Amino acid sequence: MGAGLAPRDSRLSWLRPGPLIKSRNDVLARRFGDPTDDQRREWLRRLDEYARAAGAPLPPRDRLITRYADRERVSVALLGDPGEGDASQYVVVPVLDRVARDTDFAVLCSDVIYPAGGVRAYADRFYRPYADYPGPIYALPGNHDWYDGLAGFMTTFCDAPPDAGAPRPVFPGSWWRRLLCRLLWRPAPSATAEDVADMRWYRDAESQQGGQPGPYCAIDAGPVRLVLIDTGIDGHIDRDQAEWLREISAGDRPKILLTGRPIYTYARRQDSPIEGGGDVNEIVTDPEFNYVACIGGDDHNYQRYPVLQRDGRTIQYLVAGGSGAYLSATHQIPNVDRLAPAVHEEDFRCYPLRGDSLAHFSRRYDDVLGLGLGRLVISPEEATTIMAERIGIEPPRPSPVVVSDRARRAADRVFPLPARGSAPAHNLMSLLFDSNAVPQFKSFLRLNIAPDEIVITCWAATGCREHELDPVLEDSARAVREADGRWEWHSETPGRPVP
Repeated sequence: MGAGLAPRDSRLSWLRPGPLIKSRNDVLARRFGDPTDDQRREWLRRLDEYARAAGAPLPPRDRLITRYADRERVSVALLGDPGEGDASQYVVVPVLDRVARDTDFAVLCSDVIYPAGGVRAYADRFYRPYADYPGPIYALPGNHDWYDGLAGFMTTFCDAPPDAGAPRPVFPGSWWRRLLCRLLWRPAPSATAEDVADMRWYRDAESQQGGQPGPYCAIDAGPVRLVLIDTGIDGHIDRDQAEWLREISAGDRPKILLTGRPIYTYARRQDSPIEGGGDVNEIVTDPEFNYVACIGGDDHNYQRYPVLQRDGRTIQYLVAGGSGAYLSATHQIPNVDRLAPAVHEEDFRCYPLRGDSLAHFSRRYDDVLGLGLGRLVISPEEATTIMAERIGIEPPRPSPVVVSDRARRAADRVFPLPARGSAPAHNLMSLLFDSNAVPQFKSFLRLNIAPDEIVITCWAATGCREHELDPVLEDSARAVREADGRWEWHSETPGRPVP
């Protein structure tokens, strides 16, 4: 099985103090101010400097990758929050190979590396797991990739020198706050050119290295433009990036935004602020910019919200963060009708299904809190019925079972317990639920793009051999360009054909 591909002793254990200490920059940034805006601007200045020193062309001002622009059809593999480097990441690899080996390129969406970046961590969390993927791989950083000042990310994807060091963070506020942050801030781990050369042995430098012009950029994928933004540690973008985002979003070409912070998640819309005022979603929803979808990582599952706009368009908002990190529960997603009339529960999709999520977490909590005696364990069949009752919907699949009183009592105890890793509970949830046992509920997306059609499919990766041989298609959405130029979205019944 795919879990067997992981290197020995690779499991990222949040029980150890090391990962928690390495992640301390998150706490400092959220408490004293996120320094990533100035660091990002310095990184972009440095990229120009590195190019001049090497006698190479400067990165394009529009940060646009055009190598696929003239193709009529393009296919893309998209993996969100992959980088734990253990079995929970490697179970995705065999299904990726079977379903998406023929895609033109891949994009890693948010948190490429856990727990805290670092150039050397890319060996087992990027280069090794995707060694056999034949196409280039691009990426956008998540908050964890910024815990080393983005040094590992910039070295891996933007060809920054590994020994250059991250730009020094600058913190706002009083002198004692600035001093405290400087003393406690974790600097980027050191690495050498030899370290990088050893890692890049896994992937061919010519055909498999993307070479992107910064932590935010755009890719013309045939008739569709993919726009990748960098939301730093706390989920906002700087004013320079916002100006670029508006410029790169202009024009009639349909666009898909890829972001480290999903805009719709857990049946609510969350802000993605712009430095100085405004919000990213204002750009996504502006009909002038012609966005058809927005895909974000950060929450470690799959969710899809077809959101109706006031002008009659529908924009698909997806959470796609299930490609390697511990599971974020779906059973705590409330009835999506709370977002009506923009989106309704009957049109919403998630993976795992809420009942499967409740059953999964009940087993883990039974191990953690119930001493493994089975008192908190809920079967998938009973959990499906319980969740349908709680949300007020028909069961998503037949569940002709009588739920026992014991299972209902267990559900009452398990349901309100922490089951998702948003800050500040992220490290706690990693500690409790970073399980490498199968079955798992990992997933990734495949995008098939044509002039008049865009298809987004979600594929499951459980670690079970039968699903590696016969991959499971969990969800599919198809956009068709109508005669008036509008894109009309249609949900499709999942099947199992491999593209």
